[in-house]
Amino acid sequence: MTVQARELAELFLAGEDEKAMDTVFEYLESHSHDELYHELLTPAMYLIGDWWQENIISVADEHLATAICDFVVSAAELKRKPKNGIQRKVMVLGPEGEDHYIGLKMVSSLFKDHGWEVKYLGPNLPLDAALAAAKRWRPDVIAMSAALVYRLPALKMYSDAFRQLDFKPAVLIGGRAVAGADISKFRTEKTLVVKDLPQLKNWLQTGKEVEDGSNLSI
Repeated sequence: MTVQARELAELFLAGEDEKAMDTVFEYLESHSHDELYHELLTPAMYLIGDWWQENIISVADEHLATAICDFVVSAAELKRKPKNGIQRKVMVLGPEGEDHYIGLKMVSSLFKDHGWEVKYLGPNLPLDAALAAAKRWRPDVIAMSAALVYRLPALKMYSDAFRQLDFKPAVLIGGRAVAGADISKFRTEKTLVVKDLPQLKNWLQTGKEVEDGSNLSI
């Protein structure tokens, strides 16, 4: 945790949207968007999550911080230069009951940066709606995340359902809950467990999962 990430977390909690945006834009002058998400925004939001779990801040505080972070992420995306598509599609969502979405937006941004067409469906999406959307759009990849450990069974259920689709999309699972959990039960054919954004970036560039070097073909 850097001092800058902690200061940004405090700006989010104070509702200082303009100061937070100035901090982010200044950071982008010498860093990439990937570094912004992994080194600054993610640690800041993880810290806020820790404070909420420890009852140091209230639910209202956490919601305010999330809203400011969302504003900053959206503003940062406007500064990103679009890249030519590679004719691959990804659908990004959170399972029903999962309300956290900042990580989903960062994942969507990373896919866009690598030329993918992204359908961002947001958090708290019922399985039947997710399956219907997947059948209509037929993405190459379906990416999901969860912030809290007790959402892991939902990720497993959604993953199993997506792998039954006739067009066989690859399934990516990530989020804070995944980063600190036993993920052996998720490691199945056509399923990739992603613990952080650099690992996802590596997979997008090489097609290999960092931990075991396996290939997940798309």
